[in-house]
Amino acid sequence: MRNLLLTLCFLSGIFMGSSQALSPRQILDKSISYHDPNGVWGSFEGSFNVRMDTPERPPRLSEITMDQNEGRFRLHVQQGEDEKTYELNGPQCTLHLNGKEGFSEADAKTHRLTCESAKMYRDYYSYLYGLPMKLRDPGTRISPEAEKRTFKGKEYWVLEVTYDPEVGKDLWYFYFDPNSFAMEAYQFYHDKTKNDGEYIMLEGEFLLNQMRLPKTRHWYTNRDAKHLGTDILQDL
Repeated sequence: MRNLLLTLCFLSGIFMGSSQALSPRQILDKSISYHDPNGVWGSFEGSFNVRMDTPERPPRLSEITMDQNEGRFRLHVQQGEDEKTYELNGPQCTLHLNGKEGFSEADAKTHRLTCESAKMYRDYYSYLYGLPMKLRDPGTRISPEAEKRTFKGKEYWVLEVTYDPEVGKDLWYFYFDPNSFAMEAYQFYHDKTKNDGEYIMLEGEFLLNQMRLPKTRHWYTNRDAKHLGTDILQDL
């Protein structure tokens, strides 16, 4: 009996040790295998809709179209009575306000209708909806050690991520389910000592071109957990 107990303890130690020995690369690889098992992201061609609900503002409905191989991006936004379209096709940029390509500088400023905004939206949607796959991009610095941490009442594998200065300046944390390795939350800080920035809780799944993308994102401030808004992936 004593030998049996010693053997069980030994095996238990092996299994517990192996569960704690995952490297950040292994965790990321497992998460990407879960979300994008066929390696679609990076050559994605298609469209998806996002509804954003924010307090005291009308819903924002966005249709996003990407052709990553050809460098094409299109964003059509409807909010209240206004419709805006941003299009990038390689170096070409086209903007429309309420169906018209011509609009005043005042309207461009009011509606943020500039080519710089078009590029910002392209990078924004490519980053957020390309996670966790985008964590393999050049300029991404993943901490050499992963940790187990309880966040909002659940235990996760956590990866700490920073970026080369020319890529980004924020500090990020990504939270992965310890069993499925699904990404279920992330947060960022501009300056962690000030507890600024936001955290995003992910809920549900949306199947898009064989990828499992988070369906709903709930945005909160780090400082006081104030709800900033919710965006939801929807069928076209």
